[in-house]
Amino acid sequence: MKIGIIGNYGHNNNGDEAILTGILKQLIEELSIPNEDIIVFSNNPKDTEQRYGVQAVPIFHRKGPLLFSIMKTLKENYLIMRNLDVIIVGGGGILMDLYKWDGPLYATLGLLGHYAGCKVIVYGVGVGPIETKLGAFFIKQLSQKACCLSVRDEQSKRLLQALGVKRDIHVIGDPALYLVAPNKKQESHFVQKVAVTAVPYYNGKYWPTSNEQKYSSYVTGMAKNLDQLIEKKNVAVTFFSTKYPQDVQVTKDIASLMKHSDRVTIIDENLHPNDIVTLCASHDLVIGTRLHSLILAVVAKTPIIGIGYHPKVYHFLSFISQTDRYVSVEALGMEPASIVQIVEKMEKKWVDIQRETRQIAEQMREKAGEGIELLRLSGEKHVR
Repeated sequence: MKIGIIGNYGHNNNGDEAILTGILKQLIEELSIPNEDIIVFSNNPKDTEQRYGVQAVPIFHRKGPLLFSIMKTLKENYLIMRNLDVIIVGGGGILMDLYKWDGPLYATLGLLGHYAGCKVIVYGVGVGPIETKLGAFFIKQLSQKACCLSVRDEQSKRLLQALGVKRDIHVIGDPALYLVAPNKKQESHFVQKVAVTAVPYYNGKYWPTSNEQKYSSYVTGMAKNLDQLIEKKNVAVTFFSTKYPQDVQVTKDIASLMKHSDRVTIIDENLHPNDIVTLCASHDLVIGTRLHSLILAVVAKTPIIGIGYHPKVYHFLSFISQTDRYVSVEALGMEPASIVQIVEKMEKKWVDIQRETRQIAEQMREKAGEGIELLRLSGEKHVR
């Protein structure tokens, strides 16, 4: 069985690379699919091939004006898909139009696989926000044509249903949750080492729309909150990135505003998913703005606090029943003690929280593993 995987891969976004790592583990280790029978549609095929030892091809072909690029992309990918049996679209938050073309692009490529004769599996995706008629149209069409449809949270399921998708929608764990922590997590008596991720929220060099006031409020709020945490709990803070190098600059901006920057370490490296899991396991707490810093912290069995720059952060915390450890970006900017107040509550039952986090990690890996059966059943139903 020849399988193609479509997603936001090859962009130095190690949250998305963690998803791909999880999907490949499921296909190769659990379903015994040979590496040579897997093709990844990637933004950087050479990097993807070197990382994973599977074949990779360009997901988008640039050829002059946008219309020519689209036609070239459809033609080249259709020819490849004609020789595949299954197309997996996902996972990750790819069915949205916050970045205007993401939803239509991935949905169109999934539909292309359908018309090329492949079974199309929409797998463990996050859905939304969907703000345009074009995005809603293509996402609904893909959802209706797929032979199997699964999402990573209940809110994504409800959003598809609100679009008028009338079919079974499975809720499974994010595929990145299928990764495994390398070593046994060491318990601590209290919070001493804190790992933090940040995102260039409304920064014009990264965000679809620029709003320097919102960006400034975010970095200032994060700086004040971390200073409070250092002052009251005497912690050491380590910044790391899942989107490299874009996230490094925002961490430097935050650190430059902190009174206690001497207690801060910034890791200016492109950490791969397994490296991120190892880093999270070596810390007592992860304060994550990036969703997959939170997901990989759970894999590492490390307690988390989520910073809500996007609805998917709250959705994940809701999925694991930890919304009491959520701080909105707005609250972060208005209340410099938002984070330390949550940490103080957590420390009152710190032993129990660490035990609970280990249990959640095991449950979430099982939830992600439910997708394996969906993949198996979808593959067995395939008739070329």
